[in-house]
Amino acid sequence: MNDRHPAAGATDPWTWIFLVSGLGNLANGLWMLADPAHWYATLPAAVPDFGPLNEHFVRDIGAAFTMLAVGLLWAAFRPGVRVPVLVLVTVFSGLHALVHVFDTSRGLVGPEHWGIDFPAVYLPTIVLIALTVMLVRRPEARV
Repeated sequence: MNDRHPAAGATDPWTWIFLVSGLGNLANGLWMLADPAHWYATLPAAVPDFGPLNEHFVRDIGAAFTMLAVGLLWAAFRPGVRVPVLVLVTVFSGLHALVHVFDTSRGLVGPEHWGIDFPAVYLPTIVLIALTVMLVRRPEARV
């Protein structure tokens, strides 16, 4: 299979990983862009603990999540771009996680946020780091 143009309908496990991740980021990003107040109030991550709603800022971050989604969806069907896209998504996620570590460590939010943030911030970052290492170590990634 040509790395740049896979056969029509051809998929591998990485296609599904990128597709599902892309659709999840797209759903979150579009929700943030379309209805920042609803996202802020109902996302099960205690977002209001970090400060009052700033609709412009939520939309800015929604734009970032939407951009990540576009990259992930592109990489789902273009194996040749998977490594750089995944590295960039992992860097964003890692920086996002470090911001949460910093804010929780300095007491901006209570210690309960270590647990609240784990499923949606820390765990995805750990998974992304592992996936990035796995993808980079594949022989075809070294071409």
